[in-house]
Amino acid sequence: MTRFKKFIPVIISAAIFLPMIFVHSCANTTQAPTGGLKDTIPPLIIGINPLPGSVNVPVNTKLVFRFDEYVTIKNPKNIFLSPPQAKAPKARIKDKFLIVQFEEPLDSNTTYTLNFSDALADNNEGNMFPGYTYVFSTGPGIDSLLVTGVVQDCNTLRPVKGATVLLYKDLADSAVFLHRPDAAVKTDDWGYFCLPYLADTPYRLYAIKDENDNKIYDPDTDLVGFVDSLIRPKVQVNDTLPEMLKYDMTDTLMCEARRVDYKMRLFRERPTKQFLVNKVRTADRSAYVTFMAPYVWIDSLWVRGYKADQLITQFNVLQDSLEIWVNSRKPAPDTLHVFVNYRKTDSLGVLQSSLEHVKLTMPEGRRVLQRMKRKDIKHEDTTCVLKLEAKPETVEQNGFELEFAQPIVYENFDSLVFKYRNPKQKEFVGEYTVERDSTNIRRYTIRPKEKMLSGYEYTLKLPYKAFRDIGGFYSDSTEVKVSLPTDEKLSLLKATLKGVDRKVIVDLLDEKRKDVLRSYIIDKDCTLEFPYLKEGRYTIRFTDDGNRNSIVDTGSLLEHRQPEAVLYLSIEDKDYIEIPQSSEIEQEIDVKTLFAQ
Repeated sequence: MTRFKKFIPVIISAAIFLPMIFVHSCANTTQAPTGGLKDTIPPLIIGINPLPGSVNVPVNTKLVFRFDEYVTIKNPKNIFLSPPQAKAPKARIKDKFLIVQFEEPLDSNTTYTLNFSDALADNNEGNMFPGYTYVFSTGPGIDSLLVTGVVQDCNTLRPVKGATVLLYKDLADSAVFLHRPDAAVKTDDWGYFCLPYLADTPYRLYAIKDENDNKIYDPDTDLVGFVDSLIRPKVQVNDTLPEMLKYDMTDTLMCEARRVDYKMRLFRERPTKQFLVNKVRTADRSAYVTFMAPYVWIDSLWVRGYKADQLITQFNVLQDSLEIWVNSRKPAPDTLHVFVNYRKTDSLGVLQSSLEHVKLTMPEGRRVLQRMKRKDIKHEDTTCVLKLEAKPETVEQNGFELEFAQPIVYENFDSLVFKYRNPKQKEFVGEYTVERDSTNIRRYTIRPKEKMLSGYEYTLKLPYKAFRDIGGFYSDSTEVKVSLPTDEKLSLLKATLKGVDRKVIVDLLDEKRKDVLRSYIIDKDCTLEFPYLKEGRYTIRFTDDGNRNSIVDTGSLLEHRQPEAVLYLSIEDKDYIEIPQSSEIEQEIDVKTLFAQ
């Protein structure tokens, strides 16, 4: 009884405080009076058995919560037990009571919390119950410490709602893969978590996006984040702490004021087990094979019926997908027999040499094509297919982009004609450079040697038979015209970067951080220009390219390696830049200081 007395103020405070979080209206009833004001008051717990803070609770107990009105279960998964069991608690409604039962006996000498978050609503107007953390123990005492933090997406740094935060007393790296945690909780709309009623002991702290809701990390499906070092809770649980209270998620001021002990960034790990997972015949003379893990080790590869010098191959950036082309004029067989000798992960997790015979049948559409009459064959079936484009907003940086459907075996870039016409309609012949993409042998960039000017029209023409692909087909004549944007409402952002002490990927994104509008890779002080911007809000992302490979690398849990650091420029507590119409904005950024924060 003495233990219960100390919880009486808490219950009274909850009865007063929780309704005040939301807008008041008429009295709560099970059925709104005809013509009366709409009920906007959420349900309220008025009785609990066993009482909050009870100890020596039987391991086969059931929990009963009495509400002041009829309620319904909206989201049963959000009735969350910590430490979690193999099966989630079963909850049901009887009259004005919520009854929670467990599918298996509770552990002995363990402090448990049952968290309600976005789980319940009243049965009348659907007002959501704001949430409650109920604590009890199957042992003689209640653990009394807590930790807090936020979980973010590693690329956008946006909060991740519904991530599962896990605490382990088992300090082995493998624990998160093998068994459920010693404490767990889900993040709210702000990516925020508070894990209360913890023991005074070291833990490992993780966060996962638990796709199958089993409270165990599955690297094939789940995102993961972690704290580098061991943690030990220090803050004492107190029901008046802001971190322990339940807030309206639209109350920005209160939600942002909560204490944050740890930050974790969710990322997707690259698989470590290596094996061939997919193979596709894409055309008569082309195919690809993909592997589970990046940087596959291929000892040899050959195709039955073809010599080694008749094969063209290309890896993607991560070297987990290999494209294969056959450079031969003879009719392609219905089935390509590809033999891949590579290092495959065996049952013991060791890479061993393995030879796989991959059979690639002709795509059904191509089989039909081979049987078609000559008059029914389309023009693109007998032509070197290519795409030539230039975008007004990015042509200065990206040039004219030329990509072929198949590798080319004959090229005559000297035959290309590049012209430009000034505002007075006088035409000139310009010079250009050609650059082959280092990651795609079918892609080329053609850039004017002279600086492109506003008001000029630029034309790049590819003459007939300038290129021939592996099928023996020549290209058609084509051309593309482009002019720089002249809309006077467009703006220019100049970012002067100083203190650049590392290789950095700089991206300009929209306010929602979804689309990359322009990208640069730098390793020294410079001024970057972001022209032709419409009025609006933009964000600038900086990625520390630690291994200098020009791509954003993910992390590794077992290697204790976080994903490459990503930061967004913040100016005057705003994480975006406001761009007005018809303006030129200059912004100085100290990169070294930015990453030191």
